[in-house]
Amino acid sequence: MSAPWLDDALGRIAASPEGVWISRPGDDDISRAVAAAPDGPLHGLLVGVKDNIDVAGMPTTAGCPAYAYTPGADAPAVARLRAAGAVVAGKTNMDQFATGLVGTRSPYGIPESVVAPGIIAGGSSSGSAVAVAAGLVDIALGTDTAGSGRVPAAMNAIAGFKPTRALVPTAGVVPACRSLDCVSVFARTCDLAWRALGAMAGGARPALRDAVADARAQAAPRVGVPATALEWFGDAEAEALFTAALGRLETVGATLVPVDMAPFLEAATLLYGGPWVAERLAAVGEFIAAHPDEVHPVVRDVILAAADRTAVDAYTGRYRLDALIEAAAPVWEAVDMLALPTAAIAPTIDETLADPHGVQAKLGRYTNFVNLMDLCAVSLPAGARTGGAPFGIQLVAPAFGDALLAAVGTRFETTAPQATVRVAVVGAHLAGQPLNHQLVRRGGKLIAATHTAPGYRLFHLTGTVPPKPGLVRAADGGAAIEVEVWELGVAEFGAFTAEVPPPLGIGNVTLADGSSVKGFMCEPGALDGSDEITRFGGWRAYLASRSG
Repeated sequence: MSAPWLDDALGRIAASPEGVWISRPGDDDISRAVAAAPDGPLHGLLVGVKDNIDVAGMPTTAGCPAYAYTPGADAPAVARLRAAGAVVAGKTNMDQFATGLVGTRSPYGIPESVVAPGIIAGGSSSGSAVAVAAGLVDIALGTDTAGSGRVPAAMNAIAGFKPTRALVPTAGVVPACRSLDCVSVFARTCDLAWRALGAMAGGARPALRDAVADARAQAAPRVGVPATALEWFGDAEAEALFTAALGRLETVGATLVPVDMAPFLEAATLLYGGPWVAERLAAVGEFIAAHPDEVHPVVRDVILAAADRTAVDAYTGRYRLDALIEAAAPVWEAVDMLALPTAAIAPTIDETLADPHGVQAKLGRYTNFVNLMDLCAVSLPAGARTGGAPFGIQLVAPAFGDALLAAVGTRFETTAPQATVRVAVVGAHLAGQPLNHQLVRRGGKLIAATHTAPGYRLFHLTGTVPPKPGLVRAADGGAAIEVEVWELGVAEFGAFTAEVPPPLGIGNVTLADGSSVKGFMCEPGALDGSDEITRFGGWRAYLASRSG
């Protein structure tokens, strides 16, 4: 028999949002792996693995079914996580061949932001970010060439760490741009992402910048901020959130230093506008030419368009990038890191499908230069727009400044305003009931034991395990029903709601005092064959009548 926490985790995974997984081990396989996991620093943590990273015995598709192969060995990044005690929960969805920052270029479904339904999950590591944000896994691996380890983090209000390229081996990773690719990691916090990176870097990792030498920078970092206005593409709320995030950096001791962003922003244009797109053609162009109808049309067009790039273009582009790196060098004399928006926009899925190239270009505006210039970066949640679309701030440092980013990023997280959501629970999530732990483990606080306003009906839903009630608003009649009101952080509420299985959902519930909170509601069509228990006034009273 598996532990209750694992049964709960497997139940959440079974009820995953659309488009998260490409393949998964069986529940019994996961349970056995947890029981056999080494007692390391990540013992028992569940991990999702982007499906361009090899996991022994599981297909690697890179988001393309026709490309699939089954590796006989784990990628080193995966092997090192397992050695630290982590357990693979499945392979996650992605933009095909890691070509896209949008999360809409996959035949395995289009996931959406956990915290803002209708908004893109971001790509190419879409499934990995959603798996973490929805509470399905503790950590998840992505890859990052243009920002794929950071944009999905911003779209799901989690941490996304893109390490120095040399820190984690890329063996066993289907290449996008082999000279730029790196393995990235998602987690709910910067600290947990850093712990996972420590495990993946292994004992033979290149030396990070000495933490003692960085003590001054950690305590009082000099943070470069754009000296001139950034492009916000009409999103005034994003600009205001960025300004607020800079203020939070100052509260943890940062000194803001205006810097010239021109070399970095020009370098960003080289990733898709320069010769590096030809590396994608070198990686999978032969396969695409042989299977054109098996490849997502946007991905196919982006990669095959590189066919006219020449060796002269490659050298010219490399020389220009070297010149831009040299032009940016004085910036790194003046600052320890940069602060930028992770993405200036949070587009809807519909907007992205209508303009895939335009949205892609805007999303990569402040991420594309990082790998080209051999820098490291972390994306952190930094608030939300009206309507809930999240915003992320990105801290960027020179190569092997990863530990510094982790230290400052962790402190930045402590300054986050604690926006909360109140939710009314009516049955299995009540205090003392079987699913209450889903609230408690997310830091939920019981605010009040009360009743709904009159006008609700309660049913015992047939065949639910554990037994659950269904609450519906009555067209006429009805009664006041016992509820508890719990309070969760916004991100925790998003992960909690992702666990709610149909026919239940989250709607608005009117309380006895006339106020309205989020709460469990049931689809009326699911009530056929269910017993109405409104007369008991609540779930506890109904259960007591049955036990009596």
